[in-house]
Amino acid sequence: MSASPVTALVAALAMAAGAASQPSAPAPVPVHATAQTPVAHADKAGGEADADDPAIWVHPDRPELSLVIGTLKKGGLEVYGLDGRRLQHLPAPAAPTPGAAVGRFNNVDVIHGFRLGGKKTDLALVSDRGRDRIRAYAIDPAAVAAGRPPLRDVTASDVAPVFAADEQQVNEQRTSYGLTAYRDGGKSYVVVSRRNETRVGLLELKEQEGRVGYRTVDTIDLPHTFVLPDGTRWTPCEDPGERPQVEGMAVDREKRVLYAGQEDVGLWRVRVDGGKFGKPKLIDRVREYGVPWTYDEEEECVLHTDQDPGFGGRSLSADAEGVTIYQAGKGAGYVIVSSQGDDTFAVYRRTGGNEYVGSFAITDGPVTDGVRHSDGATVVNVPLGRDFPMGLLVTHDGEATAEPGRDAAATNFKFTPWEAVATAFPVPLTIDTGSFNPRDAR
Repeated sequence: MSASPVTALVAALAMAAGAASQPSAPAPVPVHATAQTPVAHADKAGGEADADDPAIWVHPDRPELSLVIGTLKKGGLEVYGLDGRRLQHLPAPAAPTPGAAVGRFNNVDVIHGFRLGGKKTDLALVSDRGRDRIRAYAIDPAAVAAGRPPLRDVTASDVAPVFAADEQQVNEQRTSYGLTAYRDGGKSYVVVSRRNETRVGLLELKEQEGRVGYRTVDTIDLPHTFVLPDGTRWTPCEDPGERPQVEGMAVDREKRVLYAGQEDVGLWRVRVDGGKFGKPKLIDRVREYGVPWTYDEEEECVLHTDQDPGFGGRSLSADAEGVTIYQAGKGAGYVIVSSQGDDTFAVYRRTGGNEYVGSFAITDGPVTDGVRHSDGATVVNVPLGRDFPMGLLVTHDGEATAEPGRDAAATNFKFTPWEAVATAFPVPLTIDTGSFNPRDAR
């Protein structure tokens, strides 16, 4: 899709919103996490591990044995139990040749029931930003119960780069970035965004001699410049030669809708059905939308907030990051978006025009520290044993408490019971453990 009609659409939406400043949003409600994963450190001793994005796999028979799978960028992939304990580590691929880029795992998602080797197989799908590939890992329920490593690499050996035309472009790192996966009509798909670009690709997964490959079936280019209600043109501030990228994404599997967070712009809604993207709709904008900016001598963005024209939203502070969906019966439920700039999570309804409900923050509690600078998030509504009987929200923490004596950046994942989030709101959010099961979604 060309950028011009999308840009016109954005302009029309902005005009409808009006130029008046938005009223202040209600204060976020505080909640506490009850478990966390080991802290990852981005130093040599820690393997340059940097936690980013989680996914939840639901065990088919014993929900208390469900898993959380998290990306650690150059640190690879890790698998955790519901108590946060590390169960398995899988390294990112090494560089294939001297001087080539190494593997770097950015986002992860799970699909259930992919037919592999004649058997229905659950898969963890990972965007390898370093090598511009999608990696696939089969999940073995029996191995979980037996205490064996549950994931094994089933990526086809000949998978091609998702976006790069050749190895030189791979090394330039305009590569696969954000990722979400879903099933539709018996087919399995991965939606993947491109780093430093506005392009989003739709890939269909294919079995290749007992392993998993893919092919691109559609792409869409979101806009990189916008017409504001006053008729001026605005482009989000990026490093020279870069465009406002998308990372956090999730597909509403019942409604066949993709929600995508364009980091410096806002939250998009895109119909995705039958292996095709529909027209995008910008349903909320970051507060910084339309704010003038300049580049200083150190090539950093300086926003002129004193000249804010008031065209931004009131719920998200850039970056708009992790996106996840709490699905309940009869179309109820929520779209949850990480508002990285103010360490909160914005909640929108799944129904109608995705009305903003409110925001929450995961703050310091008796068991864990709070969540700050969060990237990825994921939620399930189904009971996961005695610790999470009403569902589970997992969030990335970009500023975890480091181990004593460690100066490197520290990150990890925090586990929060869904009922802790739901009951924190003045009007409690929906808790529905029976109307939807991620294992049954098709």
